Amino acid sequence: MSDFSVLVAKAINPSMSREEREAVYTMVRTAVLRLQERDGLDPSDPRAAYRRHLVEETIRDIESDVARFESLRKLDEAFAAQAKEHKAQSRR
Repeated sequence: MSDFSVLVAKAINPSMSREEREAVYTMVRTAVLRLQERDGLDPSDPRAAYRRHLVEETIRDIESDVARFESLRKLDEAFAAQAKEHKAQSRR
């Protein structure tokens, strides 16, 4: 499943809007359902439920990574602005 996580992570970008990322996740969910159908898995089969769970868990993990990335980016921007302001004040 780690290859799957990497594939999904490569399909999204932190600069994408939530709606754009959700569109990618919808395609992933649809693809997994098609694979299950191709494999002949009944939707009530525990293996199908397990696959769906792994997909949702992967999406949740990726969204968490995106949120972490955005938070760190904003902190870096705030620190840079603070350092610039401090430098400007020390010149006065």
